[in-house]
Amino acid sequence: MPAQIEVFPCRSDNIGVLIHDPATGATAAIDAPEANPILEVLAARNWSLTDILVTHKHADHVEGILPLKDRYDIRVVGPGAEADAIPGIDVTVHDGDVVKVGQLAAKVIATPGHTAGHIAYWFEREEALFAGDTLFALGCGRIFENTPEEMWQSLQKLAALPDATRLYCGHEYTQSNARFALAVTPDDPALRERAAAIDATRAAGKLTIPSTLGEEKATNPFLRAGEPALAKAVSLENGRAADVFAALRRWKDKF
Repeated sequence: MPAQIEVFPCRSDNIGVLIHDPATGATAAIDAPEANPILEVLAARNWSLTDILVTHKHADHVEGILPLKDRYDIRVVGPGAEADAIPGIDVTVHDGDVVKVGQLAAKVIATPGHTAGHIAYWFEREEALFAGDTLFALGCGRIFENTPEEMWQSLQKLAALPDATRLYCGHEYTQSNARFALAVTPDDPALRERAAAIDATRAAGKLTIPSTLGEEKATNPFLRAGEPALAKAVSLENGRAADVFAALRRWKDKF
């Protein structure tokens, strides 16, 4: 039986995600921005929480952990490099490790950049990537603890995954990310079409998550830093992709 994935809003702009294994009843939350929305979806689906898979240490991704541990006998999995900052952590993981949720298996991918210990979870069979705050729909996370070069390498790891992979990210930033992307390449027809669809989705009160990696590779400026049009947009014609990426990230920080 295929995995079931529920996506829902948390806090002001976080994305809550649950992945459920129908074969065993195991259910994992990807991060825990706050407890109540997670509890509401669990109740609506009649699921019991068994795991929390943490991508990184920031408060808006871990504040719900302890309240959820009070309600359920759960296992909290998170990056070993940030274990001291993650409340209630039980199991630490590192790049290349495999995490099981019932019969579902996720590969851990180290993605330093937003934070030094940030990780993503890739469920290959389910074609689902939980990227936290490394890669967003039409964007990427701010760089707090690493260099732009390191963040670029992390994004390249994720871009190497199959195009059909669904991208689940940590925030609903897609509409504002689209505005920035259009400022970078305003005449890109695929981007203009996607931006219009995003506006319609948000106007209907719906989330834009998930997208696919294929969509991101075609329209996300931060994954396209190796293309001439993106280099030209930041006046770095013939520049290194990593340098173009760094210039785009600096531009977005002030946008």
